[in-house]
This record gives sequence, structure tokens and C-alpha cells, in this order.
Amino acid sequence: QVQLVESGGGLVQPGGSLRLSCAASGSIFRSNAMGWYRQAPGKERELVAVIRRGTTIYADSAKGRFTISRDIAQNTFYLQMNSLKPEDTAVYYCYMVLESAYWGQGTQVTVSS
Repeated sequence: QVQLVESGGGLVQPGGSLRLSCAASGSIFRSNAMGWYRQAPGKERELVAVIRRGTTIYADSAKGRFTISRDIAQNTFYLQMNSLKPEDTAVYYCYMVLESAYWGQGTQVTVSS
């Protein structure tokens, strides 16, 4: 079983940046997909960005502002978030698909002045 541990969330002003990290307890090399979802209060969980079989997909709300990347040697993947807006406020979850889907515990991102 794989464990995912997120870090990097916090409070940031509008226009600021954050980088989320998701460290896996095992190798991410053979993953079928890895990425980030978010869930804002009162809303459904939504996809933010995913790397799936070599293809990177972003939600429209993330295009041009967020970048997903991975460091296979470190078994870690990232979400760089720039030009943050108040509507980006949410709990961000990382996930990875091997033989099953694994989720992190979530990290709070709050964008507010």
C-alpha cells in the first residue's frame, strides 16, 4: 500500500504563489496517473491537474497559472500555483493510481488579503 503525504499549503495573498508537494512512500515510476484535486466548502471535489500516461491535463481554471511536475528519483510530485485567486481557496488532495487509487490527506490553501 502506498501512502501520500502532502505539504506546502497555507495562507497567501491574491496574486501570490504556493508550491504543493506530494511525497509517495513507494515508487511513482509505474503510476498510471498522478495529480491533484481540490474541494472548496460546499462544492464537489474537482480535478486541478493530472499527469496520465505521459499526458498532462489541466482544468480550465488552472491553465496558465498552475504547473504539475514530478521528480521520479524523489518519488514526489508537485503543483506550482501562481497568480492565486480567492476562488482557488480549497483543500487540495494529491492522488496516484497504481493497481488502486491512493489519496493524500489534503492540505488547506487559503487565498485571502
